Amino acid sequence: MAGHDDESAAPTRPSDDAALDNPAWFSLSGPRAGFTQRVGRAVRFHPGVAPIAALPTAPTGSDWSDAAELVGPGGALLLFAVPEAVLLTTDDVPEMTDLARRTRPGPFRPRTIELGTYLGIRHDDRLVAMAGERLRLPGHTEISAVCTDPDNRGRGLATRLVLALVQQIRDRGETPILHADGRNTTAIRLYERLGFVVRMEVVFQRAVAP
Repeated sequence: MAGHDDESAAPTRPSDDAALDNPAWFSLSGPRAGFTQRVGRAVRFHPGVAPIAALPTAPTGSDWSDAAELVGPGGALLLFAVPEAVLLTTDDVPEMTDLARRTRPGPFRPRTIELGTYLGIRHDDRLVAMAGERLRLPGHTEISAVCTDPDNRGRGLATRLVLALVQQIRDRGETPILHADGRNTTAIRLYERLGFVVRMEVVFQRAVAP
């Protein structure tokens, strides 16, 4: 599957389901932008309108720096509490491998993390969702290892991670792509809601040398 080139598929204009995962940011960055103050991707209503502020799904360090500049020294933002994505490192590989083993998103091995950015979401200090980058080809990067612990599904965690990676890939001037098992209709519906379209069917074959 490939990210749609039409602007309607960009993270700033998501499907209804994606927008509802972070309603304040998509509202303040879109239809209510005329009532806001903004630095970078950190945004808040004008103080005379409402005390609500927002950051993008899975905010980066730069987003938090923009938020600090937006409010000034000692200022505060009233944010909707949403699960925050963190950058995963080699220290997280044992947990990542265990999560992949339990959820079976596709091949994930100890050095897979070296291929690109991997993001995760923790709950009670336990890794419950992750996604990252794998294949890279001219103008494109593949989003891979998208998985959520069974006890934490239905919370929009995979959506947050995929959108964060889509934003990062688009910021590099590339198009996000991904692969999905044709039998995993739930995942395919999610990716289509996020703006991906099916480009072709791929059949994997296992070849054994004589």
